[in-house]
Parts: sequence; C-alpha cells; structure tokens
Amino acid sequence: MSTHWRHMLFATLSCLVGASAAAGADRTVTVLLDRAHPGARIDRNIFGQFAEHLGTGIYGGVWLGSNSSIPNVRGIRSDVVAALRALKVPNVRWPGGCFADEYHWRDGIGPADQRRRRVNANWGGAIEPNTFGTHEYFDFLEQIGSEAYVSINVGSGTVQEAADWLEYMTADTRTSLGRERAANGHPQPFKVRFLGIGNESWGCGGSMTPEHYVEELKIFSRYPRNYNLAQADTEPMQRIAVGADDSKNEYIEAVMKAWHERVWSWDIQGVSLHSYTADHFPAQHPSVQFGTTEYARMLKLTLRMDDLIAQDAAIMDRYDPAKKLALAIDEWGIWLAPLAGTNPGFLVQQNSLRDALLASLNLNIFVRHAERVRMANIAQMANVLQAMIMTDEGRMVLTPTYHVFRMYVPFQDAASIPVRIDAGTYVEGAVSLPRLDAIAAVDAAGVTWLALTNLDPDHSARIDVMITGLSARSADAETLTGAHVDAVNSFAAPSTVAPRTLRAEARGGSVALELPPKSVSVVQIRGENR
Repeated sequence: MSTHWRHMLFATLSCLVGASAAAGADRTVTVLLDRAHPGARIDRNIFGQFAEHLGTGIYGGVWLGSNSSIPNVRGIRSDVVAALRALKVPNVRWPGGCFADEYHWRDGIGPADQRRRRVNANWGGAIEPNTFGTHEYFDFLEQIGSEAYVSINVGSGTVQEAADWLEYMTADTRTSLGRERAANGHPQPFKVRFLGIGNESWGCGGSMTPEHYVEELKIFSRYPRNYNLAQADTEPMQRIAVGADDSKNEYIEAVMKAWHERVWSWDIQGVSLHSYTADHFPAQHPSVQFGTTEYARMLKLTLRMDDLIAQDAAIMDRYDPAKKLALAIDEWGIWLAPLAGTNPGFLVQQNSLRDALLASLNLNIFVRHAERVRMANIAQMANVLQAMIMTDEGRMVLTPTYHVFRMYVPFQDAASIPVRIDAGTYVEGAVSLPRLDAIAAVDAAGVTWLALTNLDPDHSARIDVMITGLSARSADAETLTGAHVDAVNSFAAPSTVAPRTLRAEARGGSVALELPPKSVSVVQIRGENR
C-alpha cells in the first residue's frame, strides 16, 4: 500500500478524532488496528535522552566520583544506571545544549585533579570541574547500554578542535591522539553514533544567520572525521545539523536547500527541531499545585508538536522526497517555572501525572511521523526540566515520565500499524482536546502492542479493540494514573504515580478494557492470524 494511500486511509498510526460529540463514559469506544498494512518502523532513537552540564543533571544525577559513599561504579551512581538500563536508552545527547558551544574537550580528559575548572556561564554560574568528561561519558554509556550522541562546539570552538576531538575518540593507536586516549585508559576507539553540528546556532550557539550557519556546517561536517573503521562498515556516524527553532523554520529551509545543492565533500544525515511546551519564557507555569485548567492548557500547547513536525517535514520533502534525512527532535519536553528555593539557572521542576500524559502525546506524535522522525531526545535525563529521575544525595525517585518511557519500551524498533478511533472530545473551559489518543505496533515476535492515553481527568473510557487479521486470545495491560492531575512522586512517597496492572479481557477475537481517567495504558495482545 502506498504511503499516500495509507495516509488517506489511516493517517499512518494516527488517532483519527471523530466528528461526533464527546465519547461519554456510558458507551464503548471501538479501536481498530490494521495489522494488514504495517507502516514505518518506529526507530528506537526517538526514545533518546539528553544530559547537559546543567544544575545537578550530571553532577549528582549521574556522577558522584569514586570516593563517594553512595554506591557507584568508577564514580557513576549505580541506582541511576539500573533505572536507565530498564528504559533501554538508545542514545544520550551530551554535553549540551547551550553548554556544548562553550565546551572544550581537553578540559575533560587526563587526571581529574588536573582538569581545568571553569564557570558555567549558561546555567546558574556554577563551577564546572570537568571531572565528567569524554571517558566518563563513554563509561556511562557502556554501563547503561546506550550509544553516543556528541554535540561539537561550533559557537566558541574551531573546526580543528572538533576534528581533534573526533580523532581522539575514534582513531586507533597509530595516531598521536589515539595513543593519548589509550594512555588515558581506553586503548580501543570509542564509537560515536551521532554527531551534532552545533546547538541552537540561531540562539545561544552564536546567533548566526541561516546563511552563516550553512557555511560553518559545510566545514564542520567535513573535517571532524570518524576514524573508527569497524563502526563505519556497519553503522556509519550520523551528522545532525541545526534546524528549526520551534515554528521558526528559516534554518531548516537553508540547511535543506544547501544539502540538496551540495558537492561531494560534505554531507549530513539529519536536521534538528527544538520545541518545548511552555506558555512563554521565562517559564511561569507551575510544576506543582495546579488544577485542570492549567492541565488542559499545557496539553493543548503540546499538541502543537504535530503541526511543527508537519511543517518541517513538508520543507524536507521538497528537497529530500526519498526521506534520506531524519528529522531529529533532539530537545523537547515541558518547561515549567523553577521550584521555589532553587537556583533558577538549574531548571529544577517537579514532574507530575500531567507531564507523563504530555510525554505520551509527544511520543505518539513522533510515532505517527515515523517515516521522517527517527530521533528525539527529551530534556532532560536527571534533575533538569522534564526529568526521568530525580536525586538528592543518596536518594533517587523515578518520575511519572520515567514510567511512560519504561511502558513504551516494546515500541522500540517495532513496525507501526494504523489505528482508527473515535476519540471524542474533552472540554475544559475554553480548551477542547481529543479525549483519547492511541498508537499501535507489531514487534519482531509478532506481538501486537497498543498504547492508549485518556486525557479526561474525570471519566473512565470503556474500550473494545478489534484487530484486522488477528483473533486475540490473550491480553495483558498496565496503566499509569493518580488521584490528581498534579500528583507527583517524591522522596517521601516515591510510588504515588506508578504503573499497575489493568484488567484486559480477550473475548470473541477482540480485547475489552476500561481506561482510568487521566491515564496512560499499554496493552500487549497475542493471538492467531485470521
């Protein structure tokens, strides 16, 4: 089936919002899954993470130092590693963010007590000790089972510095930089799977015009080379260019035009989009003690992501109809007011049930655009913005957003399948939202997975799942919900919002279940082909 026809029929993996009135709690909503016409593969890299030298995102969130009394392996905290391994994190973007365009890699290698200390001028004026550098980053990746997404310094660095860093990371010991890496403890080359060519060059990365950035892009994509030949034969390094700033798409237009007209000597494999769910900057919307009015408003704002991706994809399609280049949403999430009593530059906010639903909506949007969106990185991994994990000295708590990422693990690299659902409408004051949202996929073992989000904070939803070409014989489900839309997990009460088993019954070849209000649910369905 052609892409165009699948779009017309199901809007690949879309949740088709019915034109009818709100789907009330007193009627059953039918969800139709079309296994006969699988869509694009859901690239596991859309579940990527982002770890910037910002607040306690690295120091305290990941890195303790080997002298810490908190359990660690070579200075990297063990509880965080265990939690992230459960997410099967595909890649971690590092060292930034705005920090990346002031990061000089030589500050972060060699004996820790001899590394250069700097002021982190971007984020709260904290002292950056550089004790977490290149080797520590790759050690962390190995411990959690992830891959590298390194952002090079285009703003305040030079192309020579970036080229030397790539050689240091990827060359063998025949080169001086390869021998230096080996002397610092790692004889084998590192694997750099993704390379970001600068960060937000339209803003904190240098406030460059699109035309100026394109000229820098040509140079920085040419000379920082990957010398890891074993990797080059199997998984070549992917270069990601700076793209759109939310709805401002001058950069992506300029980059795609230049790529289309390029000569042989430079290339890229993706373009970025940065977009946060925020009412305005500096963020003022609270992360705690809010009601359904604020809840609905932020969910409505986050649904803009679908329009932004469609806008950027249309530009990319003009220059790249074969979809060779990926759209990488490598910064996304909800940006809220800093918690009272914290350094505003550390971007500390709580993480609520509302934020978990917001994460599911964004992931669903990425999946529905899987033909073009092949990478995304939520901001950020620990203690910063919409974090997976929050730490305080030896304590750690998993956030509601963490649980959504864990529940969505089966969708990594699965084949998307179209979904049709009469979503109904949830209305809160002047805000109108689809009541339900859904995606579905089939994994390599032939198991069908369905994710369902009920945005209605007050009413449950009875669901009947029917699958083209499959007679369901068993179903298992779990759901994430809480007593209130602003429910959070704290160090004192870490399981206030945590997944629990949800009853799902396979009968007559279909699956019946009831979604709690304000919930994210994932259903595993097994059966026989028809």
